[in-house]
Amino acid sequence: MLLPVAHDPYAALRLPDFRRLLSARVLYIVASQIQGVVVGWQIYELTNNPLALGLIGLAEAIPSITVSLYAGHVADSVPRKKIIVPAMVVLFLCSLSLYLLTKPVGMAFFANKQVLAFPLYVAMLYVVLFVSGIARGFMGPALFSFMPQLLPNRSFLSNAVTWNSTSWQASAVLGPAIGGLLFAQLGKGFAYGVDAVLMFTSLLLFASIAGRELPEREGARLNLRESVLSGVKFIFNNQIVLAALSLDLFAVLFGGAVALLPIFAKDILQTGPDGLGYLRAAPAVGSVLMAVWLTYSPLRRRAGRKLLWAVAGFGLATIGFALSKSFALSLFLLFLTGVFDSVSVIVRSTLIHTYTPEYMKGRVSAVNNIFIGSSNEIGAFESGAAAKLMGTVTSVVFGGIMTLVVVAVTAWRADKLRELETGTK
Repeated sequence: MLLPVAHDPYAALRLPDFRRLLSARVLYIVASQIQGVVVGWQIYELTNNPLALGLIGLAEAIPSITVSLYAGHVADSVPRKKIIVPAMVVLFLCSLSLYLLTKPVGMAFFANKQVLAFPLYVAMLYVVLFVSGIARGFMGPALFSFMPQLLPNRSFLSNAVTWNSTSWQASAVLGPAIGGLLFAQLGKGFAYGVDAVLMFTSLLLFASIAGRELPEREGARLNLRESVLSGVKFIFNNQIVLAALSLDLFAVLFGGAVALLPIFAKDILQTGPDGLGYLRAAPAVGSVLMAVWLTYSPLRRRAGRKLLWAVAGFGLATIGFALSKSFALSLFLLFLTGVFDSVSVIVRSTLIHTYTPEYMKGRVSAVNNIFIGSSNEIGAFESGAAAKLMGTVTSVVFGGIMTLVVVAVTAWRADKLRELETGTK
């Protein structure tokens, strides 16, 4: 990531509205991570079924993918704050619902009832996750395209992207650790209560940010169908962005082991909810440290090659984690996956923000969410299904090998990405 010659590492943080946005986003991510740890452990505890863990990702991915392209069109057609605040209201209500489902009345109402192969109580957890997936589908494009509007000029963009990435990863460190500790020490009800309080506080912070008018459009006005598909066309006509997104998509799809961490924690590494929290936090610790390093030592040369090597390292660390029987070694290998993943995240974010016009960022972000955001959830389903068919360890090793294959094919076919020198024009 390139930095200005006279670089102020705190430039974006000096902007009040950007600070509010960053604070709200941190609370939102921490709350989501707490929720992810608790609901994953809860569902596996209730079902003892790896496929049930994979279905958590699918329950969030299906609605998110379904609404994503339309959500991108809305984000470029309606002032973005008017999308963010209602989406946060829905997410808060979902967190509150998970909390209420832990109360005796909620548990008793759904007890001893079945839906397909799952208890009705578990099915209700999936319903809440499905609704939250719809809200996240609208939230992503609006939030992505709203952030640059808070900056006075383009010179702040690089610094803002770096802080966005670093704060996301830092939140991903805190969230799982807090979730695991709260669940282990105070129970799932208390953990869900903290999740709801953080979501509500995030909502208040987002609401306190001054709204912004939409950026001025360029070119002829498009009809709904043309507008919805314009983000897809833009990415498929930009070979560098397409190659970077494709690389990340398949690497996350095949190489992610996060969905199976409850199994590794409970059955292989013999630890509890607090250990699961540490395992989930380890990749984010690596990502934060690498993001900070890249802030002061940016990728000035051969960014494309370094991106390819980083994703290959991610695949190798994933294979090592699958074969590990040591809790300490597993933590270290997950830490390395975060280090390598951070390079990909920062390069990809910089590419999209740099090459995309302001008036199209909602639609392009929507496609990015389908490629990357939903690949996490679909990857979680793939991991759960593969673990059911092949066994937990074998499925994660297979995923790591497939990640290396994807890197090799991308390096061979995507010459423009391979020869990319920097992440900016």
